[in-house]
Amino acid sequence: MARSNDEVAALLQEYADLISITGGDAFKARVYEKAARSVGGHHADVAALDLKGLQEIPNVGKSIARKVREYVDSGTVAAVEELRSRIPDGVRRLTAVPTLGPKKAMAVYEELGVSSVAELADAIRDERLRDLRGFGPKTEENILHGIELLRASGGRAHIDVAMELAEDIVRVLSAVPGCERCAHAGSLRRMRETIGDIDILAAAEESAPVMKAFTGLPYVTEVIGQGGTKTSVRTGRGLDVDLRVVPPDSWGAALQYFTGSKAHNIRTRERAVHQKLKLSEYGLFDVESGEKIVSGTEEEVYERLGLPWIPPTLREDRGEIEAGLRGDLPELVAEDDLRGDLHTHTDLTDGLAPLEEMAEAAAARGYAYYAITDHAPDLAMQRMTNERMLAQRERVRALDGTYPTKGRRGGLRLLHGTELNIGPEGEVDWPDDFLAGFDLCVASVHSHFRQSREQLTRRLVRACENPYVNIIGHPTTRLIGKRPAIDADLDAVFAACARTGTALEINAHPDRLDLRDEDILRARRHGVRFAVNSDAHAVPHLAHMRYGIGTARRGWLTGDDVINTWPERRLRSFLRKGG
Repeated sequence: MARSNDEVAALLQEYADLISITGGDAFKARVYEKAARSVGGHHADVAALDLKGLQEIPNVGKSIARKVREYVDSGTVAAVEELRSRIPDGVRRLTAVPTLGPKKAMAVYEELGVSSVAELADAIRDERLRDLRGFGPKTEENILHGIELLRASGGRAHIDVAMELAEDIVRVLSAVPGCERCAHAGSLRRMRETIGDIDILAAAEESAPVMKAFTGLPYVTEVIGQGGTKTSVRTGRGLDVDLRVVPPDSWGAALQYFTGSKAHNIRTRERAVHQKLKLSEYGLFDVESGEKIVSGTEEEVYERLGLPWIPPTLREDRGEIEAGLRGDLPELVAEDDLRGDLHTHTDLTDGLAPLEEMAEAAAARGYAYYAITDHAPDLAMQRMTNERMLAQRERVRALDGTYPTKGRRGGLRLLHGTELNIGPEGEVDWPDDFLAGFDLCVASVHSHFRQSREQLTRRLVRACENPYVNIIGHPTTRLIGKRPAIDADLDAVFAACARTGTALEINAHPDRLDLRDEDILRARRHGVRFAVNSDAHAVPHLAHMRYGIGTARRGWLTGDDVINTWPERRLRSFLRKGG
């Protein structure tokens, strides 16, 4: 199930947006935005906290704490409902466009009578927006990008939202008497970055008890269809879920079939046909006799087809069948292979937890090393100075080795780093003599996203060529469903990374998952190394690593491709960039 913190954070963010839409105090809106971030990143479940406990969360004062308790106790907040009632439905529909913003949504509604995304697109095509105050051709172009992003998402959910729901359903159904096995399948099992709907597979002799438990789940809002082997429901989490119940002896064939992808399944069925076999969700059958040959496990199905078991993340018909036939399937990187996290933040800049809490949580994950990489001064809103950064370094050095961690005698090694801003010309925040004092530097693009392709490419290549830049953070800057990737010549960037010994980040945050799996496949051919990082701004974010690893696996990466699976000595040698 979704954490109470996530629901409350969404409500506080909505309240901030409603304040902006209704022309309320901008400072008050920012207060609620900050509170939303703090609640979403807080380690403890806010539903279990009293008013005093809530006020101990950064940026949560007495008034906000009362609203949180009101929501937890009653499911609504009167102040939010009052503002909702003042906003026309059309405006609220328009705020779904990522690049529009609440104030501009209200303006186009009031001035032009636009109340839907389709009407907004028509108004832009007719060039009617540019006559409004604060709008112009560039604004129209940005909003069109937002509409494209919204339409491309097609109502798909980010992987973390789908995974939390799916795992809760599997947990409940697995406890139903008679349910022998239960798992999620489909695109979620293949670790796609967004999920259209969730596929759950269960094995039981009698389907009725499992179906009854499924339709009785508290977040099911509508039963779309129900039968003996398949039931589909709509949930309050914005996702539809399909449950299929198969006989226990069909488990392996069904799991293979319902995991997909469609293209991969076509290839496996073709292999079956060539062997005079028929492959379905119920098993692998001899065509002539109709006899079931194998069906109990996926491994048996693949073996009978002359293939090794193929990890779900590779099942996209991108060469996995051919690699399996050659015996060349990679030994994919796993989350347990990770020895550390090389991109994280504290409350010194825009993180929510102090250094000590983040380091303690990293040690609890069993890491051997852990990097603190707070923002550098070119992001002015972070208020970084040389003095503050050097004071943090002193504290990092004092805490180095003091947190016991699994499998390491000397305790967690703390690395002091920074996330630099890659400026419009490829420059970074500090001069070389200051950068030389860091253990590592992540460099990322945070602005000027609309530069030309040539400018963006040159900017990233120049950052790679900086002898103190070790990792390019979230390389394409995309935010899934909110901001498109920058238009750079990625192959030129990949070549520069390989040439200079600069790693590319696979940012594990579910909103980013940047690089994409397709980009990873291309970069890997250039000989690039990668770092799977959480970009954590709060303790709960450290657990996002599972999604970064899922993306890395979809990109066919092995442990040797990922620098933060390496022993510390090898990592430090890489970070010297040939020095």
